[in-house]
Amino acid sequence: MKTIKSLRATLARLAVTAGATLATQAALAVNSLPGGPAVNQLDLHPPVTKIAAEQQWLHYFMLVICTVIFIGVFGVMFYSVFKHRRSKGAKAANFHESTTVEIIWTIVPLLIVIAMALPATKVVVAMKDTSAADLTIKATGYQWKWGYDYLKGEGEGIGFLSTLDVTHREMSNSGKPPPTDDYLLKVDNPLVVPVDTKVRIITTANDVIHAWMVPAFGVKQDAIPGFVRDTWFRAEKTGDFYGQCAELCGKEHAYMPIHVKVLSKEEYSKWVDGKKKEMAAAADDPNKVWELAALVERGEKVYAANCAACHQANGKGAGPIKPVDGSPVVLDADKTKQIAVLLNGQNNGAMPAWKQLSDTEIAAVITYTKNSWSNKTGQVVQPADVLAARK
Repeated sequence: MKTIKSLRATLARLAVTAGATLATQAALAVNSLPGGPAVNQLDLHPPVTKIAAEQQWLHYFMLVICTVIFIGVFGVMFYSVFKHRRSKGAKAANFHESTTVEIIWTIVPLLIVIAMALPATKVVVAMKDTSAADLTIKATGYQWKWGYDYLKGEGEGIGFLSTLDVTHREMSNSGKPPPTDDYLLKVDNPLVVPVDTKVRIITTANDVIHAWMVPAFGVKQDAIPGFVRDTWFRAEKTGDFYGQCAELCGKEHAYMPIHVKVLSKEEYSKWVDGKKKEMAAAADDPNKVWELAALVERGEKVYAANCAACHQANGKGAGPIKPVDGSPVVLDADKTKQIAVLLNGQNNGAMPAWKQLSDTEIAAVITYTKNSWSNKTGQVVQPADVLAARK
């Protein structure tokens, strides 16, 4: 009797433990991300532009046509095989070509192709019509982030970099990231646009081929070094929408997300006003002479936003990524060597160029690396030094 009671108690404890585990797993389960990927997604993203809606309709339309053709062709084939099999005494007929049949199987496929081509051509032509845009933004692909420059329309003159959020990179580096709805899709500076506005996106790249893709908009456009391509969208809903670089662009390809925040026109105007004030406050005179402490403080922020993902916060690097803590180039008294690395990159792009950063940001991050961790050089790099190296 005691044995039975003990067994029941053990089973009860196991049941409670199993239930708690399942409850915990359920609580930690990843949810569908509005504007991004859904759990167990089979269909296309819910469209928020007319182009994306047309693409989804075409998808269903082509699927129906292909399904009907598949069922018709294989139905006739299997019926013929079953009905006229030898075991039932069927004998092969001896006949020559039929002009009527040949005309039918030429005209019918032609009509099907035309029926498929006409709506597809209409959508493709609409996708390429970037004229009369209300807002023009240049998206530049870098290894591995996006640069956005507002060229025309409300917000003209605004420019910034959009980089994977550092916490998400750390989750990836851990090898055991916790369930996160927007895993590897969170950025520090999303692209912001107004709703019901035709936005033209001009794409190019600084190094290798990238691709700017947001499925909910029905947009995918390659960004090619030395070339300018363009696409457009008109978001009909406000919210957050996500995409990724869709061309294999190197080892950090998975860490190049796209986040577009669509605001009401009133909220967008407020964002533009605030962003311009922020840029004006952050504008630096390259001829200003900085104190060591101020540069180190500024450089720490630049390093955290752009360098820590690869070189780590402790400067030790990881795998093929060289450390900056104790690096001969960093410790070298000739500061032009490290400036050249940041401006031009090295190791065939393994260390990308950072020309897109301002002279002050480059000077600050170099000064920070020269005076952090075990690198106590006391050396200062001024923005004027970087400006001179650009020439």
